[in-house]
Amino acid sequence: MTSSLERPTSVPLSVVAPPPSVRWLAVLALAIGSFAIGTTEFVAMGLLPEIASSLRVTEPIAGHVISAYALGVVVGAPVIAALTARMPRKRLLLGLIAVFTIGNLASVLAPSYETLMAARFVSGIPHGAFFGVAALVASHLMGPKNRAKAVAHVMSGLTLATVLGVPMASFLGQTFGWRSAFALVVVIGAATLVAIWHWVPDLRAMHVTSALTELGALRRPQVWLALLTGMVGFGGMFAVYTYVATTLTDVSGVSRAMVPLGLMTFGIGMVVGNLVGGKMADVSVIKGLYASLTALAAVLALFVWAAHDPWTAMLGLFLIGASGSAIGPALQTRLMDVAHGAQTLAAALNHSALNIANATGAWIGGLVIAGYGYTAPAASGAGLAVAGLGVLTISVLLQRWTGARDARR
Repeated sequence: MTSSLERPTSVPLSVVAPPPSVRWLAVLALAIGSFAIGTTEFVAMGLLPEIASSLRVTEPIAGHVISAYALGVVVGAPVIAALTARMPRKRLLLGLIAVFTIGNLASVLAPSYETLMAARFVSGIPHGAFFGVAALVASHLMGPKNRAKAVAHVMSGLTLATVLGVPMASFLGQTFGWRSAFALVVVIGAATLVAIWHWVPDLRAMHVTSALTELGALRRPQVWLALLTGMVGFGGMFAVYTYVATTLTDVSGVSRAMVPLGLMTFGIGMVVGNLVGGKMADVSVIKGLYASLTALAAVLALFVWAAHDPWTAMLGLFLIGASGSAIGPALQTRLMDVAHGAQTLAAALNHSALNIANATGAWIGGLVIAGYGYTAPAASGAGLAVAGLGVLTISVLLQRWTGARDARR
């Protein structure tokens, strides 16, 4: 039985589902784009020492390229979602991936720290809108009963990127220079353009809205509370992951060559967590969010101790990746439920929220490292996850109160 907190508020966008072969090839094309975006988003975190050395800046200053990308996501997601509300979805997806690929090519060619910052900002602009539109397209194709699973399938490209794309790009970056890592992303971006062109249908039956309708999502308190849950609760994962390379070498005592293995372990956890999170969210969005945030708070707190041993550090990274990634499908589905007719903007804003969490987590992690060392980000991250649980609880209580109030009228 579905409760009022779990019930979708939008009607199905399609009456007749396309053939399975069309659905799965389209979702695969979207997942390839997700793989490209996931690779470029996370690879810089493992190559900060190389970027800093090459551009002659300190590692904390080099970390600002991560924040520049996140800022591009934050700015680009709402602007693109609102301005392109009436654009055909396939054409929009192609345009977004084209800008993304050009931005990464600019990163390869960037001659200075300042130009790299600008290129990373441009690379981030299409990120949120792509994931938002891709989530809605996948949900449209897979049907209303499989919304969270459809989102999870698209997001699986991002999680697989942390297992395959990021370690591969990190290896290339350490062997041939950090620019080669972004060159790999350019190749994957070009492959995504071809896949979307050939495999994603025209989606003429898919509902489009208007800029005013999409901007209407910003008037809904539940949209803001869902976004705030992600901004706060998700930040703890990034507080640890941003500085994972130095944590493994300086705290866990592993060699620099073993850092890609740590990234891969984290990525395997994300793959598992994403799939489990999708299944949990299709059963209960709210319970899925509570379970994921609680697990993330617990494993981050334990990582303060676990980071001092190579074996427990690897296990801790797996669990942080799993619990953090499980939040994604549930949070995306929650936003689709509470946004009503403005689903494109809400879905895109989810990734703005997560990248604010990325930037905030990296910033807080850098602050506490200066005073307390490389295990401190895990402790502060646990606090962020607990705060996310608090915001989620406020959202649930508010929705129950407004539901009870409306029932009395």
